[in-house]
This record gives sequence, structure tokens and C-alpha cells, in this order.
Amino acid sequence: MKNIQITVLFALSILAFSACSPQYYIPNTQNVPAIGAKGETRINIAGNGNQLELQGAVGVSGQLAVQLNGGYVFPQNEDNGNGGSGKMLEAGIGYYNNLNESLLFDVYALGGIGHMENHFPGTVSANPSTTGKISAGLARWGLQPGLTFHTKYFSVSGSARLLSLHYSNIDGSLIFDNEDQVKYLQDHRSGFLIEPALTLRGGLEKIKLQLQLMKSLNLSDSNFRQDDSLLSLGLHFKL
Repeated sequence: MKNIQITVLFALSILAFSACSPQYYIPNTQNVPAIGAKGETRINIAGNGNQLELQGAVGVSGQLAVQLNGGYVFPQNEDNGNGGSGKMLEAGIGYYNNLNESLLFDVYALGGIGHMENHFPGTVSANPSTTGKISAGLARWGLQPGLTFHTKYFSVSGSARLLSLHYSNIDGSLIFDNEDQVKYLQDHRSGFLIEPALTLRGGLEKIKLQLQLMKSLNLSDSNFRQDDSLLSLGLHFKL
């Protein structure tokens, strides 16, 4: 079944739901800008069938860069009305170092806030005292180191996000699989994640196609209700 969410990154992030069952987290496309000089600007437009993301970064000094990201996962509902959405804003500041003319290292400190909701009206008939809804705010922060090999027309990046994820203002009334989902999320309000990613870019000097494959591993609870992978396509612009 299709996952349904909304993610808005200011390095944008994540969340949402699956049509089959509630989902409280979904990884967003990593912004791996590969900034290599002061004044260099990178813009990504990326996503997949469920979401669209806009990401930007700029070098503010010889070794310092910042990134801002925003995205949207298109809300969709199953025929029974089950669905969900989410949004998030995230920003990052990072250090970069050109190891040689083709190899670049960077690491970004990231922080973001957002909101998610799931609605499962199909559960209300079996649980008439409930609304079939759950919502929460979230905060996410951590580090994203990366290593990029680049030429004029091609680049490959390996990166990993090391994250702390926290939920707040958990509200609603949803019973799923005979389990109170508000209590479930309260019991899992904090967690640690590691998200390795591979990013490939190819094309012209100023504009390239981008493909990113990412895995999301919840180190606190491997069975947490979340998506554990993401495949996204996009365009990468060097200004």
C-alpha cells in the first residue's frame, strides 16, 4: 500500500502515514549540496510520486555553508478515507573542505520542527468512542557528514544523517490493531535514527539529474511505525 504524508524541509524532513497502517515518520531527501567555494549556490528540486521538495544551499565563507529546505508530500486518501499528512521546516549550517580537486568532505548540523497527522475513519465503527485521528508536533536535530567525488558532468555522494527525533503535543483518539495509538506514540516520543544515503548526479555543468537512495534505521525501536527507505528523483542546479 502507498504511504501518504507531507514533509516540508527547511532542510526539510519527514513524517506521515501509510494507507495500511499509521506511520509517524518518513525520511525526506537529504540535501547533499557539495558546496566547494564561497558564494557557490546549489538548488535541488526533488521528490517522488508522493512528495515534492525544494532545497537550497550557499557557501558563506571559504569553509562555511548553510542550507534551507522545504517540501510537500501530497495528501491522498484510500477509498475508505484513511490517510494522513505532515510538514516540517529544517535548517542547517555546515563545514566543507576540498580534499583535492575532485573530492569534497562536508558535515552539516541540522535542526527542524514539524507536524504530522493520521486519520483512519475506518476504525471508528469498531471503536465508536474514538475520532480515528492522531496528530503531533515533532522536532529533529543531528549531524549529516558526507563525502562527494565530482567531475564537471558527474558526481557521487555518500552521506549519513545521525538524528534525534522527538514528538510533542500528541493529541487525538485512534485505536488501531486494538492498540491505543496516542499511548503508543507517547511511549515512543523520542528516538535515535541513522540514515545512510547514496546520491548520484549527472548531466551538464550547471544542471544535472539527481537520484538518491536512502535507508532509515531506527536505533531506538526497529519496529517503530515509520517508512524505512526513500527513493527520490530530481534536478540539481549549480549557480
